[in-house]
Amino acid sequence: MFKRILVANRGEIAVRIIRACKDLGVESVVIYSEADELSLHVKMADVAYRLEGNPIGVYLDIEKILEVAHKSGAEAIHPGYGFLSENAVFARRVQESGLVWIGPNADVIAKMGDKNTARALMKENGIPIVQGTEPLNDKTPQEIKDIASKIGYPVILKASAGGGGKGIRVVEHEEELLESFEACKREAGAFFGNHDVFMEKFVSSPRHIEFQIVADLYGNVIHLGERDCSIQRRHQKLIEIAPSPSIDEGLRKRMGAVAVAAAKAVGYSNVGTVEFLLDEFNQFYFMEMNTRIQVEHGVTEEITGLDLVVRQIRIACGEILELQQQDVHFQGYAIEARINAEDVNADFSPSMGKICAYYPALGPSVRVDSCVYKDYEIPPFYDSMVAKLIVRATSYDLAVRKLARALSEFRIGGIKTTIPFLKNICQDQVFKKGIFNTSYLSDRLQDLLPQKEHDEIDEVAAISALLAWKNHQ
Repeated sequence: MFKRILVANRGEIAVRIIRACKDLGVESVVIYSEADELSLHVKMADVAYRLEGNPIGVYLDIEKILEVAHKSGAEAIHPGYGFLSENAVFARRVQESGLVWIGPNADVIAKMGDKNTARALMKENGIPIVQGTEPLNDKTPQEIKDIASKIGYPVILKASAGGGGKGIRVVEHEEELLESFEACKREAGAFFGNHDVFMEKFVSSPRHIEFQIVADLYGNVIHLGERDCSIQRRHQKLIEIAPSPSIDEGLRKRMGAVAVAAAKAVGYSNVGTVEFLLDEFNQFYFMEMNTRIQVEHGVTEEITGLDLVVRQIRIACGEILELQQQDVHFQGYAIEARINAEDVNADFSPSMGKICAYYPALGPSVRVDSCVYKDYEIPPFYDSMVAKLIVRATSYDLAVRKLARALSEFRIGGIKTTIPFLKNICQDQVFKKGIFNTSYLSDRLQDLLPQKEHDEIDEVAAISALLAWKNHQ
């Protein structure tokens, strides 16, 4: 086992990795920006190094991160999710510098990070894909129009190097096509440093189903079931469920076998996710592969009893995967709700500021993964997620009710959050029945928004006063 690991990330995922390190008896090293000086991952790590520079840029500076890794005596680097987690150049530099990369090798990241390369590889190996094209950047405007007409509207434009919901445009009509193509190209360059954009047939209102893959360094590959990630806004996931409430065992086995085949086709190792679109006729298509730990990995952990971050570290350390597919069993349902610092009544705009009170939900089979605390001031430079609320129950119906109860207990004072919005989703009959698809929020958004200003600060103040009174009795 490693003695010391550098966590090349921040926030909730950095805290999660540090906890896994502690469970394994491994020391953790973190980097941080000036804006993150009081962050929880800095407080929890065994060693912390402040890097000067842009608050975002310090987490993207490959050479400085490697310098800290060697200086600190780290033997391996865990990239978490976001930032450099799917950057093949970083992974290769880590390996070339004599450190262990906790994830798949750089060549796999490069292949699966480029959506066109990934599509071609899947097609060669008999994995179903949506009808689509190579990058269109060298095509004339008329050629792009002709290709879209041949595929048939609606179509979707995607950044070849994209991810996280960025660099995507759905085009319903030809009049929108060229403007959308230019916008997608600009966004692709800004976010990924790669302007390549390709086109696919848009699958209307599918379910977004992803399978968790675990693979060791010796060719052993299994899946840990699926997560339903259809509840999303602007291609950003808000709620994830494992297993999907709308997939039967037969379909699960077929999709799982294809997910494993996809991982084997690329020579995958470590933990990853194969994502599919599932249409109304239960036909499924490969969408992409995420070569890292996912934000929503916790729901899979809850229904399988396996620690995926610990598993990542053990695989990177050279351990053989002792599990076979028949050893994987699912216990009930787990649901994750992402709690973001956003004002839902102002088009989900970020709500930064100081947290004056923090009371996370508790109770049986309730888990909170977070990086915030009372008096922590949320910096304006990073993602708005402040906590992940995860519940587990024996049935989907009970899990929804438990999530509603936990959300009603969760209090964060000083900022606006998505908690009132998530509570409304839990009361919605469509969500309760588990028959939603990716159009769910766009179709029902106005009905789900809180109808009046929700002042959590007053509620938190009341709870604080009550607790203070009880402590003096």
